[in-house]
Amino acid sequence: MKRRIIWYIVSLLCILFAANLFWGSVRIPFRSVLSILLGEEEKATWTYIVLQTRLPQAITALFAGASLAVAGLMLQTVFANPLAGPSILGIDSGASLGVALVMLLFGGSVGRITAGLSVSGYMAVITGAFIGAALILGLIIFFSTLVRSNVMLLIIGIMMGYITSSAISLLNFFATAEGVFSYVMWGMGDFSGVSVAQLPFFCGLLLVGLLLALLLIKPLNALLLGERYAENLGVNVKRIRILLLLSTGLLTAVATAFCGPIAFIGLAVPHVARLLLGSSNHNLLLPLTLLCGAVTALLCNLISVLPGTAGVIPLNAITPVLGAPVIIYVIVNQRKIQYFH
Repeated sequence: MKRRIIWYIVSLLCILFAANLFWGSVRIPFRSVLSILLGEEEKATWTYIVLQTRLPQAITALFAGASLAVAGLMLQTVFANPLAGPSILGIDSGASLGVALVMLLFGGSVGRITAGLSVSGYMAVITGAFIGAALILGLIIFFSTLVRSNVMLLIIGIMMGYITSSAISLLNFFATAEGVFSYVMWGMGDFSGVSVAQLPFFCGLLLVGLLLALLLIKPLNALLLGERYAENLGVNVKRIRILLLLSTGLLTAVATAFCGPIAFIGLAVPHVARLLLGSSNHNLLLPLTLLCGAVTALLCNLISVLPGTAGVIPLNAITPVLGAPVIIYVIVNQRKIQYFH
């Protein structure tokens, strides 16, 4: 039954991926899209939209959603906290600070959504986000060698998030109106920021993080029963915690750098996977969480183009609507739901 659930999710994933290719803000006939995907000649503009916009956007959503969901699952397990998510360690706040420095301090005119970015301007945003996330991750790993308690490390991550948020607020205060608008638009999140040329780099980095997560399934199952139990099983908890932070940091940093800070996917999707599976065994839970994250991101991307020619809805206007009810359900029923056992 549990494996059947995974096959159902895989089927839904394929349907949503195809829907993202056939449906968009520009209406293209079904047969024309199919012809383009099969390599046949069609209108140049339609071919460009399908192959250079919709296809990379769907692949980006698939990988980003899967990565954020897996990162959330690992954090919830390592901290034994159902409300932990990728933002909890301040990694996405670090990425946001890097982007704020680029947009608000060093120019303020690189709004990729409003006016479009030159290659150099766009890469500056990506580089800034990645450096900011990497610095915060480095600090978290450093503190993890000094602090044994996961709760204390969690609090340190939250405090670092507050510090970066304060710095962003100061940058917004002194920035130009154009710079603030560009930054706000980036912060709303979207999956359209990865070009065909950047796709191998983007997917490659996330595949490394996901592979590392899959290799940590056994230690994650041991950590479900507590650190002492894991140590009795021969697990080097300190080393595993650093590897978990590296994997989580890489997944969060890359997804945030390219797509903006996407809310709720990393927090809510692991709960959906647990409720579907009825188990916390990571042998099945982690693959199911990966698939559910991809499905959720593809669904959000599809919803974002529903207005058609009227525009595209920002992702962070959609993800809370889907994710918040899940979190409320978890909080209300947390005594009935046995997550960490």
